[in-house]
Amino acid sequence: MDAALVDVPVVIVGAGPTGLMLAGELRLAGVEIVVIDRLPRPSGESRGLGFTPRTMEVFDQRGLLPRFGEIVTSKLGHFGGTPVDFGVLDGAHFSVKDVPQHRTEAVLGAWLAELGVQVRRGRELVALTAGEDGVRIDIEGPDGPERLRAGYLVGCDGGRSTVRRLAGFDFPGTTATMEMYLADITDCEVRPRPIGESVPGGMAMSVPIGDGVHRIIVCERDNPPRERTGPPPFAEVAAAWQRLTHQDISGATPVWVSAFGNAARQVTEYRRGRVLLAGDAAHIHLPAGGQGMNTGIQDAVNLGWKLAAVVRGTAPEALLDTYHAERHPVGRRLLTNTQAQGLLYLSGSEMQPLRDVLAELIAYEDVSRHLAGMISGLDIRYDVGATDHPLPGRRMPHLELVTADGGKTSTTALLHSARGLLLDLADDPGTRRAAAGWADRVDTVTATPHDTAQDRPPHGATAVLVRPDGHVAWAAPGGPAELTAALERWFGPSR
Repeated sequence: MDAALVDVPVVIVGAGPTGLMLAGELRLAGVEIVVIDRLPRPSGESRGLGFTPRTMEVFDQRGLLPRFGEIVTSKLGHFGGTPVDFGVLDGAHFSVKDVPQHRTEAVLGAWLAELGVQVRRGRELVALTAGEDGVRIDIEGPDGPERLRAGYLVGCDGGRSTVRRLAGFDFPGTTATMEMYLADITDCEVRPRPIGESVPGGMAMSVPIGDGVHRIIVCERDNPPRERTGPPPFAEVAAAWQRLTHQDISGATPVWVSAFGNAARQVTEYRRGRVLLAGDAAHIHLPAGGQGMNTGIQDAVNLGWKLAAVVRGTAPEALLDTYHAERHPVGRRLLTNTQAQGLLYLSGSEMQPLRDVLAELIAYEDVSRHLAGMISGLDIRYDVGATDHPLPGRRMPHLELVTADGGKTSTTALLHSARGLLLDLADDPGTRRAAAGWADRVDTVTATPHDTAQDRPPHGATAVLVRPDGHVAWAAPGGPAELTAALERWFGPSR
């Protein structure tokens, strides 16, 4: 007997950080979703480790940051092993290097449970048929086959994405030329090498991540990729570590072990009709600087509010095209910078002159700011339309505010609901009237900086329209006509 067909507005395949974040964004906007994952339970593995400054902002803008408890921030990053100082940037947060991915998944999973979203585990996508009015999805689960009809399907199912393969996305790029190892180990002390060290034969990294666990990464240049059906044995990892560092860690206890390569691929389109991709399903690369998981989370935050608006009928479907237009260049730049870092990290002595030159250049503040902005995610600027103001397209900086009724808030707190925000900083009735027709989607708040010396509006803006993803869509000085055009473009027609 055929499985009954169940209609769902959105189905998300994959319950890693990208899929979980997207599910939360959609649920905050009132959209019903189904999340499926082929694993019967979370793997407990942690390929991602920590957050970039922009991801810290994203979590803070949803009120999620306190859920991670006490975390240790650092203003130190690196580009291919050359130290980079995030302190040159105007961010409210630095990076975090001690939060393993399984903890991130646990925090996001608990958030989803509070929002009433259940991850349906042990269910594997086996077929899909995409049409103009939706996507039919066939699933194999513990209770037999299931069939769903989704308005939209989003693949957040990793570098070996089933959604990407079944939907026929093109995935060009370069294949891996070497295999590297990642392992979390206990019962062994290793010398910290927090940003990795170039050693004869490759690169070695080691960093404590809490509870007596050390994360090690072993990159041996003369180690070609091989076909595997599972993780490599720890003895293989320990042997490579000893060849590179001359330290014997064979007596350590592996928590988990994985192999990865330096392939670099990106889909040509993030959206094919009603099927979309996010995170590693859309782009794979060398995990240099811990950018992969963070980029996936930011993919989800860019997509979530747009997909919710289309599903709810408040914005036209063309809004979804801006997801590809905005995030594909970010992914392409990610591949470029990780490939460049790979050359610096993993090449031999022939690359040392370039490393020396980079170390000299990064002493210049403009160069340091450029590289720090690139790997932190803080320099992203989307094309939101022609404007003479320098703020639109960029992320909204954190501002402490006092509202018209004397209450204290901030731009970060005002984004917790994942709605649009029109911030009136000049008590201008005309600005507020212009946005009245979007009150069901955009919160209008009149406020002034809490400390005029410290919390000055960026670039002298007297009003700012902020999208739910924290990026600015419009800023004043600018007339009501420009504000109306921005509201219509990003939030649909006035009601």
